[in-house]
Amino acid sequence: MNIIVVGQRHGESRTYRLTTPARTLLFGCLVALPFAMGAAGFWLADWLADEDFSLEPMAAEAWENDLSLQRQELEQIRIQTDQELQALTVKLAELQSRLMRLDALGERLVDVANLEAEEFDFSMAPALGGPGSIGEAYEAPEISDVLNDLADRIGHREQQLEVLDDLMSARRLDEDTFVTGRPIKKGWMSSRYGRRADPFTGQLAWHAGVDFAGKLGSDIVAVASGVVTWAGDRYGYGRLVEINHGNGYKTRYAHCLELNVKVGDIVRKGDVIAAMGSSGRSTGPHVHFEVFKNGRTVDPSAYIHRTLR
Repeated sequence: MNIIVVGQRHGESRTYRLTTPARTLLFGCLVALPFAMGAAGFWLADWLADEDFSLEPMAAEAWENDLSLQRQELEQIRIQTDQELQALTVKLAELQSRLMRLDALGERLVDVANLEAEEFDFSMAPALGGPGSIGEAYEAPEISDVLNDLADRIGHREQQLEVLDDLMSARRLDEDTFVTGRPIKKGWMSSRYGRRADPFTGQLAWHAGVDFAGKLGSDIVAVASGVVTWAGDRYGYGRLVEINHGNGYKTRYAHCLELNVKVGDIVRKGDVIAAMGSSGRSTGPHVHFEVFKNGRTVDPSAYIHRTLR
């Protein structure tokens, strides 16, 4: 058997002659080559199958680990969310209680200031309004930020209202303890402060107060708030009520028919403390009214039309 090999240069060729053993070996290789290739393919396919089966448990384990981590993260998120909701609930309850206190304080201020209750109704939500901006995007704030801002605003309002309450209470106290006005609701001044002829002896004598005559049993009222320091009979005064108003002031109401207060009582300006009478050294129904300042009597007429500055 001859094998001719043709070269690329100048068409040269060479001839090789195969011997019988060489021909046998070449034929055997050609026959065995397909079987060898099939065996190699089968072995490769089997090896790849074994690799896939060995990788599947590792992939499943990795997925299970990822799922476990995700479950733990979700549980942590749930716990954190529950804690935040509880904190917000407590914060909201605190703000509601503070608002209730503000409403109560506002109602008290309305009462103290003698304002119109319908105009300042703290049980009603305040009326709000205003033109909106068209085309502007609104970004909702975090609820915690809203609650914190509301808490700050409530805190500022509380401080303002407390200061206002203190100022108004102090002013109301000054007004209540300010000695001014007449000790009667009906009647007329029958005798002034100073020297006069004594109604019993006719001699010149000192009159330490003013007299207001009126109907027997008519009301005698306190000209200022204070504490009752005397309520009973006293020589020359008959039935007497004495009230200490603080700041060195004291008033007396004498010749009463009956008394409506007792020692230690706290009276407000305008309260009825007794009924007009003629007890003691008296010629008829009237009230003898005295004003003391720092332990000495002063002319009550100067306090009848007195105003607080």
